[in-house]
Amino acid sequence: MDGAIPIWFEIASYVFVVALLAVDFVVVHHRPHVPSMREAGLWVAFYSALAVGFGLILMVFAGANSGGEFFAGWLTEYSLSIDNLFVFIVLMARFTVPKKLQQEVLMVGIVIALVLRGIFIAVGAALIANFVWIFWIFGAFLLYTAFHQAFRSHDDEEETENKLIAFLRKRITMSEHYDGLKIRTNWEGKRVYTPMLVVLLTIAATDVIFAFDSIPAIFGITTNAFIVFTANVFALMGLRQLYFLLGGLLERLVYLKYGIAFILAFIGVKLMLHALHDNQLPFINGGHHVEWVPDIPTWLSLLVIVASMAAATIASLLHKPRTSSAK
Repeated sequence: MDGAIPIWFEIASYVFVVALLAVDFVVVHHRPHVPSMREAGLWVAFYSALAVGFGLILMVFAGANSGGEFFAGWLTEYSLSIDNLFVFIVLMARFTVPKKLQQEVLMVGIVIALVLRGIFIAVGAALIANFVWIFWIFGAFLLYTAFHQAFRSHDDEEETENKLIAFLRKRITMSEHYDGLKIRTNWEGKRVYTPMLVVLLTIAATDVIFAFDSIPAIFGITTNAFIVFTANVFALMGLRQLYFLLGGLLERLVYLKYGIAFILAFIGVKLMLHALHDNQLPFINGGHHVEWVPDIPTWLSLLVIVASMAAATIASLLHKPRTSSAK
């Protein structure tokens, strides 16, 4: 039988996470390098094992349902984080970020993402606790996001980023070269900004967009703020190493966006069903709960998430790109 998560377990988890992030940041800062495929693979496996171990321990202290919610949330956030890697790869290439700086840039991006998601989680938990109808907004937003995810164009994203770059270049003096992670440097006898400013601003903007997508999605799986936060942390922890491990392979995952879109749409529908089940709006069923609405269990959510990502990945790997033949 599931019970409340012990407060000591929550505190110990927060301390562990902060310590792990601090060690990771120090290692990256003092040893900037491009990790080999083997090194990146080992780190991804390590962080994945940590997440699995955490979920199993959570099951022991808080019950199977809490553990199941963590695994479903972690896999959802992990799938959205993989989609985030597409944007990071494009950014690194577009701004010609030196290979040895990419680890540090990614680490800064991950820290920004964690801070933003922590804020969004606190706000989301407060809204849910006070306004049940917020599930309608979350659900509708996820359905819109799912549609956008399935039919978005990379050209549209590039146009938005190019407008940001043009806006900044018109208003600030920028050097042609990087100076480590510094956003200001001396260039031709003047204090100017480096391209790193645009890189970090673009990554921060991307993190905000993905936080808007990911937080409503995981609140559709669990309303426990601790599980929501830890699922996000473990999903983001191995992202830096995953970037170097997958590299060009991400370009082959052509159907990944459809798998993610299906997951977002499924959770959006689940949120709306939950809103009906706990209805308080006077113009729906007279303000009473709609009892006949099914409550989608955690195990079914977990199954849908795993099946969607597996189907999208397998279909992508089996996909053969069209080649034009000369006549």
